[in-house]
Amino acid sequence: MPGCPRCGDDVDRRFRFCPWCGEPQRRKIVEFFRAHPRDRGRALRVSRYLGDEPHVRFSVWDEAGVAQAAVSLEDDEAARLADFLVATRRPAGVARLLARRLRLPS
Repeated sequence: MPGCPRCGDDVDRRFRFCPWCGEPQRRKIVEFFRAHPRDRGRALRVSRYLGDEPHVRFSVWDEAGVAQAAVSLEDDEAARLADFLVATRRPAGVARLLARRLRLPS
């Protein structure tokens, strides 16, 4: 069982807060994103977990507030996704990505 980073007492992984001192046990940042109109009634939740096992988790939520699917990415894959999203915001970025994929001069 892992220890609390503040008081050192044992805390079961399912607890969000230490029952002994109240320290948060899960360190994450969460953001919700509205879906495209064709996917009305859904949302994307992106959670950035910090700490011992850093990763990024993507969850698709329905209008009832239930996660329908989820996948986690390790940091290097999350960085690659971020680069892809930034590069594809402009036509020149899309052209560079396609050239790289097709091994064409850019």
